[in-house]
Amino acid sequence: MTAEAAQATGPDPLRTAPPAADGRPLRIALLTYKGNPFCGGQGVYVRHLSRELARLGHQVEVLGAQPYPVLDGALDGMHSPAFPAGGSVRLTELASLDLYRQPDPFRTPKAREFRDWIDALEVGTMWTGGFPEPLTFSLRARRHLAARRGAFDVVHDNQTLGYGLLGLPRAGFPLVTTVHHPITVDRKLELDAATNWRRRASVRRWYAFTRMQKRVARRLPSVLTVSGSSRQEIVDQLGVEPRRVHVVHIGADAALFSPDPAVPEIPGRIVTTSSADVPLKGLIHLVEALAKLRTEQPAAHLVVVGKRAEDGPVAAAIERYGLAGAVEFVKGISDAELVDLVRSAQVACVPSLYEGFSLPAAEAMATGTPLVATTGGAIPEVAGPDGETCLAVPPGDAGALAQALGRLLGDAALRARLGAAGRERVLRRFTWEQAARGTVEHYRQAISVQAAAAARRR
Repeated sequence: MTAEAAQATGPDPLRTAPPAADGRPLRIALLTYKGNPFCGGQGVYVRHLSRELARLGHQVEVLGAQPYPVLDGALDGMHSPAFPAGGSVRLTELASLDLYRQPDPFRTPKAREFRDWIDALEVGTMWTGGFPEPLTFSLRARRHLAARRGAFDVVHDNQTLGYGLLGLPRAGFPLVTTVHHPITVDRKLELDAATNWRRRASVRRWYAFTRMQKRVARRLPSVLTVSGSSRQEIVDQLGVEPRRVHVVHIGADAALFSPDPAVPEIPGRIVTTSSADVPLKGLIHLVEALAKLRTEQPAAHLVVVGKRAEDGPVAAAIERYGLAGAVEFVKGISDAELVDLVRSAQVACVPSLYEGFSLPAAEAMATGTPLVATTGGAIPEVAGPDGETCLAVPPGDAGALAQALGRLLGDAALRARLGAAGRERVLRRFTWEQAARGTVEHYRQAISVQAAAAARRR
């Protein structure tokens, strides 16, 4: 891949080059190797950012692999009434072999499914215990874009960080990449949670792609991230020069996630968004906190938006503490159902050990639901000061979680104050329109840099 290395590093081009002079609408290729919003924050990012870019008048084409993105106002034909300013959102499917689909994950494709050497690479990496999608998607995206030179003003990669990206600037595509947080953080937490050498070896092999992501990130001309905390992690763990990393906060859909007094509040209800089998999300500590809390407040119960684990530490903790009737998992609900669920809770909780931003925190605050959150990663950046816009506790401390949850459940006035302050904070700092406008500024700078580089070569 050395033949596709990006331009040599030097003075920060985004600081030394003037921004693009014109304010014309842009043609944007937005790349996402895993874009379904029900699969995590990357899909939520693509959905909301693409919509807000289109509302600003830009033409957005999302290039995505399975599970395909869910996009708002996507074009079925030549025009969409969703964006009267002339913007548009369109999906182009760059199909993988979909090796991790349900109900047959880690499947071996039939011979007729293979189309080219990239498919063979994808299967071979899976067979040897690795995760191939960032690399293979980047190679398919580069091939697709190379056939469409001149079709886009800028390419925006959503944390693929595959080798295929490195050829894009040389092919004439201005490139901007978003890194929500380094996946090396997930790797470390999963290694820490591994209980034997076989599991540790499996985790190391699965996360082998992070070596590629480090190499690629160091060569990228412009990296966007969602928080100051993530920016520091990218510098420290990926080795990216600080001057190349820029913070553009993301946020909540404040029109959708809004207070509604007509939704009845359920006494004792705590809501969280988490996958039971992801150590980083800290769900096991919240389950332990619930067990402590229910000795004093028996009505306390937890609704988890996410996948239920049938075995593992969380499932074992629910059984050990006798919480089967006090912990409910919900999955596949609509946006409206999710918003009403958060509105119905007396408390929202983010128990994560680390977050690069924490969309669930911003969304809960936008509904006016009071928040208990840890201080892991960027969560304090979003949730704000302890006692003013949330109650903050150390990550991994079930006792502190139980105490904060109990305090909020028992104090209606505190809930009302924190809920109102939380929504005001989101409206002031964290909306998708603000995120789109900030991102477009970096698009225009990247375009200007690419044009200047082309002029020098000429």
